[in-house]
Amino acid sequence: MAHRIVVINPNSTPAVTDGISNALDGLRFSDGPVVECMTLVEGPPAIETDEHVRDVVEPLCALMAAEQHRCDAMVLACYSDPGLAEARQRLDVPVFGISESAMSMALSLGRSFGVVSLFDGSVERHLHYVESLGLSSRMAADLPLDLGVLELADEARTFDRLTGVAENLRDEHGADVIVLGCTGMAPYRRRLEDIVGVPVVDPTQAAVTLAIGALT
Repeated sequence: MAHRIVVINPNSTPAVTDGISNALDGLRFSDGPVVECMTLVEGPPAIETDEHVRDVVEPLCALMAAEQHRCDAMVLACYSDPGLAEARQRLDVPVFGISESAMSMALSLGRSFGVVSLFDGSVERHLHYVESLGLSSRMAADLPLDLGVLELADEARTFDRLTGVAENLRDEHGADVIVLGCTGMAPYRRRLEDIVGVPVVDPTQAAVTLAIGALT
């Protein structure tokens, strides 16, 4: 029987889950693990504040605990990695946080990475997390788009801002890898990489790649 990886979007917006799933198509192989994406219906429409991160931990862990019996690994698909430590304590299957996974992949691709975040509040939260992981010396900078999760669907505006922030991270801060700090940025990864000329890491792709590696 094929291995199964369950990817959970902790916000309640199905369009975000669909975007995550579409970004993972390149990691679905006929003889590889089944990759299934789910939406946490109890979550907020978008996870953008510290309060959102705190409030989503318990329902997210409850859903993951209920679903673990039918999978071999789980991916927590929010860049703040809400509830990651708690899930790892409660679950019997490996749990991959997309932020932690993205930074791990970025470290293998370059000397320093830059993160594109949503807002200033996101930046502050991410910096604390990076420090807790002991990776501050490898982070070039974390800069905001000043766009919310649901606003990322505006393709022209989002890509223009993504390009500007990524070029700033590369040229002004010395980042030689760019990490996308939100799952909603996934549709723009390949095009952005072509424009900025350095590796661009989508965090959910990174986490599922690590999960596949752990299961094979």
